[in-house]
Amino acid sequence: MKLAVIVLTHNEEQHIEACIRSAAFADEILVIDDMSTDRTAELAQSLGARVVTHPLAGDFAGQRNFALSQTDADWVLYVDADERVNEGTEAELRRIMAADARAVYEIKRINIVFGQRMYYGGHHPDYIRRFFPRDAAHWTGLVHERTASELPVRRMGGSFLHYTYESWEQYLRKFNLYTTLMAERRYTEGQHTSFLKILFDPPFAFFRFYVIQRGFLDGRLGFIMAMCHGFYTMIKYVKLAVLWQMHGAESTAAGERAKNDD
Repeated sequence: MKLAVIVLTHNEEQHIEACIRSAAFADEILVIDDMSTDRTAELAQSLGARVVTHPLAGDFAGQRNFALSQTDADWVLYVDADERVNEGTEAELRRIMAADARAVYEIKRINIVFGQRMYYGGHHPDYIRRFFPRDAAHWTGLVHERTASELPVRRMGGSFLHYTYESWEQYLRKFNLYTTLMAERRYTEGQHTSFLKILFDPPFAFFRFYVIQRGFLDGRLGFIMAMCHGFYTMIKYVKLAVLWQMHGAESTAAGERAKNDD
């Protein structure tokens, strides 16, 4: 049984070496690089990874599915560039493969935010579906992509460390990208928003993050990230409203042009 670790990258020179070293046990490390302009590809190749350049074009599921077509491994494990495979995980992966226990496996991810390990709130340790037989699953969704498979979902041992945010510049870049992608996805699906959602959903998002999920136990950073999550919720709805507003203006303009033509 052959295991491939798949890493999607875009300008990840600060992370890629540590990521690949943590997954050095794999039979193959495949890096799908989104036209990086830094040394990501060079560093990955120097550590023995096979690098395939492929533009992301905003479609994360499409990029992950493309990766599946680039390997002949029996099983695949997806690891993001800002993640590290913890010790002990390899033994669990090999045990599952040796038993041919075909399923989609969830693995625990421990989130590190601005250097602080998070235990509660929206960044509490979560379980992500990243390990499965190559021929038995695919990815769906423009953003916050997820696996689709007829296999059962099981939880495995082992864990990842996820260095999710290291600077506010990085956080704000991701904030802008993901709020835009979420708005576009909802718009494509025909979903609307309203002023009431813009007014009430953000404070509830903060309350869920900070109180229900006990983000307050993560101290000052728990409060800050809960506030940011509320703002994120507001901005994605604002961007969605703007998309519908622009669509309405374009429809009106098209109607006026049609009238003038008549």
